[in-house]
Amino acid sequence: MPPTPETVEVDFIAPRHLAGGGDPAWITVPLHRACGWSHGNDPLMPRVLLSSPDQKALLRLEPDPDGQWWTLSHAAEPDRLAWYASFGARTPVELIAAATDALTDPAPPAGAPSDPFEPLRQIGWSPAPADNGLVSPDGTAYLQRLGSAEEPGAWFVTATLGPDRPVWQARFGVHTPARLVTAFTAALADPKPVPRIDSGRSLPTRDPNVVTPRTTDVLAVYVAGALEERVHSLAARHAAPPTSPVPSRQPPAKNNRSR
Repeated sequence: MPPTPETVEVDFIAPRHLAGGGDPAWITVPLHRACGWSHGNDPLMPRVLLSSPDQKALLRLEPDPDGQWWTLSHAAEPDRLAWYASFGARTPVELIAAATDALTDPAPPAGAPSDPFEPLRQIGWSPAPADNGLVSPDGTAYLQRLGSAEEPGAWFVTATLGPDRPVWQARFGVHTPARLVTAFTAALADPKPVPRIDSGRSLPTRDPNVVTPRTTDVLAVYVAGALEERVHSLAARHAAPPTSPVPSRQPPAKNNRSR
């Protein structure tokens, strides 16, 4: 039965790392509207450039058939050298957004986990054949950190359908804050499927042994409102907390006698 005009056919895809890239607006619109990142205006170029309010971070989205489509770079700070993260075209936007949300959080939760391996260990990822790495139970995703315990290096997350069939790769430079990498791997570990509209052109595989799509009709207003809800949620993080009212003083008792 075809969807009614008030609904949109949505595919909910699992595992999420094989759902395709998704809508870039899931990342770029909240950065601009909720987090104050500015963008240039160059309509003749097939790219997006967003810079943070303090001009220290730059997000570049640029179609590159031979490399990473997304690049997030950050200038050096007193306590950290310059760092970068980059993501292939088919990296799900939900995973990238987890990292940018962690970067723009004005008050990161104290004591939040910062071991990128931990979220994946908790869902059954096992040691990979390569040193210092983990592999998903179905063998389609890998997390690896280069270097050694004494000199740790960059992080690599790779989705693949076989030795010569890479789907996407995320790369985090050695100085990337661990909480950003952990936010990415926690989103990767999330078992919830991700929504895609017209996923037939973006799914890397339709193999039912690898990918499970569940198609359903969703009210168009909900589909349209999901991004707005995300923008409002992120904007609320930057809102000033309400000022506590100053307790009013009790008027002096008559005849200076307390009651």
